[in-house]
Amino acid sequence: MTVFLVIGVVGLVLLAISLLLGDVLDGVTDGLPSDLFSTEVIGAFIAATGFGGAVADAAGAPAVVAWPVGLVAGGLFAWFAGWLTRLIRSGGTDESVSTDDTVGHAGRVVSAIPADGFGTVTVYVGGHTLRLNARSDVPLEAGAEIHVTSVLSPTAVTVAPVWNQLP
Repeated sequence: MTVFLVIGVVGLVLLAISLLLGDVLDGVTDGLPSDLFSTEVIGAFIAATGFGGAVADAAGAPAVVAWPVGLVAGGLFAWFAGWLTRLIRSGGTDESVSTDDTVGHAGRVVSAIPADGFGTVTVYVGGHTLRLNARSDVPLEAGAEIHVTSVLSPTAVTVAPVWNQLP
């Protein structure tokens, strides 16, 4: 049982190092699939093999049974650690909302838009409120609902009124 516990503790130490220092084996395993041989996966495999074998040994199983139980537990935990690692690494990042993202979105006129000039609008995109300069083909009063039709510059858009408004 002591051998299994030592193996489990070595796995936990490797996981702790991975947590604190990042991927320790980065560069050593360049030619191998990174998710399969990452520090997290190897640490999880070693720790679960040791502790799984220790549990089987404590339950009275002979070493011939405790080792396969530990290896199966190690394989399951390694798969789970690899799955979690892939899930985290492939997760999207929240990019900043840009003016290009506003086309087709709704908004509201903040300061009136004259027929030959610019006004100000707020546009709602992905939970963000953008305040932009706006130009329109028709004059629009403050408070009018609009939708963005095109982008003029990083700070300006063209807008059109939402015509299905009730008076």
